[in-house]
Amino acid sequence: MGRSPENWGRHLKLLLDTHILIRWLATPAKLSREQTSALRSAVMRGEPVAISAITLIEIGLLSDAGRVRLSAPEFFTEIVEHPLLEILPITIAIAAEFAAAGSSLHDPSDRMIVCTARVHNLRLVTSDVRIIDSKLVPVVT
Repeated sequence: MGRSPENWGRHLKLLLDTHILIRWLATPAKLSREQTSALRSAVMRGEPVAISAITLIEIGLLSDAGRVRLSAPEFFTEIVEHPLLEILPITIAIAAEFAAAGSSLHDPSDRMIVCTARVHNLRLVTSDVRIIDSKLVPVVT
């Protein structure tokens, strides 16, 4: 079950946004060719892939609203048991980056995910046009 807190963020290269995580675990055919290639390469190297802790909240909200067809509790179990998924906590550094980011991204979850990628110097795997257009973080589209 995941790695110990002292190893959080080490050897990571990719952070998944919420919808990419859902696609990767539930409907991988919906990923782009570049996204599939990046994730496949990480898996082949045994390299952990990160998600922001805010992604767990977003999954719960999407599930409650019926916007995704998955059971949040079952999906959370799958996340925790996945050998290559690492959940990055919201830290003071990420909160400070969030506060400094201004209003370039209006969605607080998107902003938190971008700030997590920035603080940990990770490429963000996303299809979100607003995030891509913001150029706040390197992306895998």
